[in-house]
Order: sequence, then C-alpha cells, then structure tokens
Amino acid sequence: MSATPFAFPIKIFPEDIDFMGHVNNARYLSWVQDAVLSHWRKFAPDEAVAERAWVALKHEITYRKPAFLEDDVIARTVLESTKGARAFYRTIIERGEEVLAEINSSWCCIDAETLRPARIGQEIRRAFFKD
Repeated sequence: MSATPFAFPIKIFPEDIDFMGHVNNARYLSWVQDAVLSHWRKFAPDEAVAERAWVALKHEITYRKPAFLEDDVIARTVLESTKGARAFYRTIIERGEEVLAEINSSWCCIDAETLRPARIGQEIRRAFFKD
C-alpha cells in the first residue's frame, strides 16, 4: 500500500548547470529532499510537522537523461511504506513524459528537540495512507 503521489515543481537555476551544460547530478538529490519534505509538510498533522524532522539515510538514484536550464521539470514522489521511525520514498523526476531520474530513498523521522529517532505512529500514517 502506498500513499497518494505528490507532485513537486522544480525550478532550474543557472548555478545548477555544470561544466557539461546540464544540471549537475548532485542537484537531483536536493530536489528529492525538497520534494519529500514538501510532501511531509502538506499531509502530516501540524503538530507532527512542528515536533518532527527528517534525516536522509539512503538514496539510490538512476539517472536516465540530463536536465537543462530552460526545462520544465517535476518531481513526483510517493511514500511507499513506513517501519518504526523509517519512511521509504520513491521519486521520479520528469520533463514532460520523459523520465530524467528514478530515486528510491529511506529517511529517519527524528524528534526535533532531542534529535533522536521518533516512531511514525498510526495517526501520522493515516494522514498519508488513506483507506
């Protein structure tokens, strides 16, 4: 069971472009982080957003095609599952119908005050996984 996909528009800036004339590969990871955190802020209960933060544990990225300065790019991310304090996301970065990159990532939910792992309870899960 996975949650409703979330679309995150991406703006490409001149500083994103590398010496080869396309978006630097490292920038894609920032886009994934921005998409996942925006997804969290949109669907999580306000109290959870205020009390929790996220730390990336792992990103596995497959680059398919380069992105360029004038491209209209979108990150489509979906929360696939949770386990304890961990969340598992899949993000597809697209330009129109073209897949530019596919990313599987895992994240650890932490208590914003103690910075210790914080379990993702049923109340938070219900905000993302609708019956």
